Amino acid sequence: QVQLAESGGGLVQAGGSLRLSCAASGRTFRSSAMGWFRQAPGKEREFVACIRWGDGRTDYADFVKGRLTISGDNAKNTVYLQMDSLKPEDTAVYYCAASYNGFSWYSRSRKEAYDYWGQGIQVTVSS
Repeated sequence: QVQLAESGGGLVQAGGSLRLSCAASGRTFRSSAMGWFRQAPGKEREFVACIRWGDGRTDYADFVKGRLTISGDNAKNTVYLQMDSLKPEDTAVYYCAASYNGFSWYSRSRKEAYDYWGQGIQVTVSS
């Protein structure tokens, strides 16, 4: 079993920054990819960003491009999400996800591409 632990959320004013971290533990071999999703009240969980460890390839949802940056340390099985120029509409619970079994780049933005999920962490952006 794999456990994912997010940290770094909180309350920030519009225009501010936060850095989320997610550490995976519980398995001896590393994940194929890790990602971030978010869910705002009354909305579906949506893809934010992902990173594939093999070649370092990353992808972002259109609404965050240029403002959020995903990075990580594969050796530590840790992924980060640097969030800059935050907007009130970025307010949501952010979830970390990890893929261990046959990650498909084609399906990278789908929840089904990931095998394990964190508990989620609240990010609130005030106007």
